[in-house]
Amino acid sequence: MATDRQSDTDILSDEIFDVLCSMCRNEGRNTEGDKYCLDCHDYFCVSCVKVHSKVPLCAGHKVLDTSQVKSGTGNALPRAPAERCDRHSHKHIDMYCQNHDSIGCSTCMAVDHRLCKDTFYIPEFIQNNTYQVESRDIQTKLKEIAKTLKKQADKFKQDKQRLLRRKAELLADIRKFRQEINDHLDKLEKSSIDEIESKVKCLEDKIEDSLKQLQANKSRIRSANDKLASTNTNHSEVFVYVKMGEDAANVATNYMEHAKIKSTVEDIEFQLDRTILTQLEQKKTIGTISEKPTKTADNLFQIKGNQSYNVKVKSDKDSCNIRSACCMEDGTIILADDNKKLKRLDSYNYTVTDYCDLPGYPHQVRMINNTQVALTIPLKQEVHFISLEKNMKTTNKINTDFQCLGLAYANNNLYISDETSVYMYTLSGGKLNQFSKDQSGHKLFSSIFSIAVSKDATRIYVADYNNGLIVLDNNGQVITLFNDKQLKKPNCCYLTEAGSVLVSGVASNNVLQFTRDGELTGEVIKVDSLKEEIRSVSCNQK
Repeated sequence: MATDRQSDTDILSDEIFDVLCSMCRNEGRNTEGDKYCLDCHDYFCVSCVKVHSKVPLCAGHKVLDTSQVKSGTGNALPRAPAERCDRHSHKHIDMYCQNHDSIGCSTCMAVDHRLCKDTFYIPEFIQNNTYQVESRDIQTKLKEIAKTLKKQADKFKQDKQRLLRRKAELLADIRKFRQEINDHLDKLEKSSIDEIESKVKCLEDKIEDSLKQLQANKSRIRSANDKLASTNTNHSEVFVYVKMGEDAANVATNYMEHAKIKSTVEDIEFQLDRTILTQLEQKKTIGTISEKPTKTADNLFQIKGNQSYNVKVKSDKDSCNIRSACCMEDGTIILADDNKKLKRLDSYNYTVTDYCDLPGYPHQVRMINNTQVALTIPLKQEVHFISLEKNMKTTNKINTDFQCLGLAYANNNLYISDETSVYMYTLSGGKLNQFSKDQSGHKLFSSIFSIAVSKDATRIYVADYNNGLIVLDNNGQVITLFNDKQLKKPNCCYLTEAGSVLVSGVASNNVLQFTRDGELTGEVIKVDSLKEEIRSVSCNQK
């Protein structure tokens, strides 16, 4: 009997576990299990084991005290899993299919793995195989996956926020367009009313003139009649008054005939242009809506190839030292060269197609619109506006009282920097704001080389040679500061069309990609050659 009892206890683990009664647990109570059923693979408390024993199907089950579990001979089976099957909740997950590397309950195996040869009872499989579950490795993997899922969930949230922002922008565009239509209709209405008013005024003036003539005729008729009535004895006067009366009658008669003709002709009419209403009635919306792939700032750019191009022209006296570059929407590239030139490259062969001479060494160039760029000339303390139509030439400039280094354009405003401040200017040269200190009065910057601004002007990106990448909001408050050995001496930052930020480090000789809020996405380019030095970065995602 002792031997049989020992073999029974060997079925359980050779360690004592604190386990809960499965029936109580299903009822939401935490009661320690005092008994274990070898057939059900369940733990029961004293009360529930009585109920278990009364069930006819369980009458022959072997039930042990958990206190009887002791160290065995080394052949003991591990404790059976207590996890319930998702598909068959009355069963435990205690079976393993080695063919499919899949676990389940006995019902799962009977249904899904009935043709599989290698199905095992999990405690027996673990006992008979040198199989070790590396829970730490799995936990690490799960944590990594959880982190990835969280990142994806954050991306979905950002996508939703972006979608809502885009919705607000489109609704604003619709309202703006509607206002433009209203304004134009108001102009058409006013023009039509003015035309009618002018025409009516002209006709009113004619009628007034006719009334004056009529009143004059009436006066002459009345005067002639009164004179004839008052003269009876002097035949000479009667003769004169008769002739005067005849003349007055003839003039009046002629006037009446002329006035009658004019009154039947002079009139106004306004024909409404019903085609305007017809066209509006045919429109279901005031525009068209479509879906397009979203360009996000989260995907790290991948370099598929590289090529070098010679941008030197005959009049260059020195080596080409490119301080800054920007890409236009049509694919052409604008280069600020230390040869005191601004050069334009075509979008196919990247050859210099045009250039203009500058009064000093340029520093940073930025696109204003499809036909115009702006660039800073530090020693001149000027920002020049360059037309790209036909031949490149300066069309305007802004004078400042500081060395202009960084330059950005957003929301019809310019952002200009010297080494320690970022200034906000209107396009006409009016200074609007300055960012140089935080709320505590400490300096924000030490050596600014380049700046960029988001399209909505809510983020200002500063490449500080000593302090790294600094991201500000539109009130000048620091959102993010990235100062890491991955980015040494940043000298250029560039905002892509998708909203990601590219920053080059002249000492680390690389280009890093950041999100809108300054979080590192990854490294895009790393140049190991000592002969090459990254001075500037720009991007055209088309």
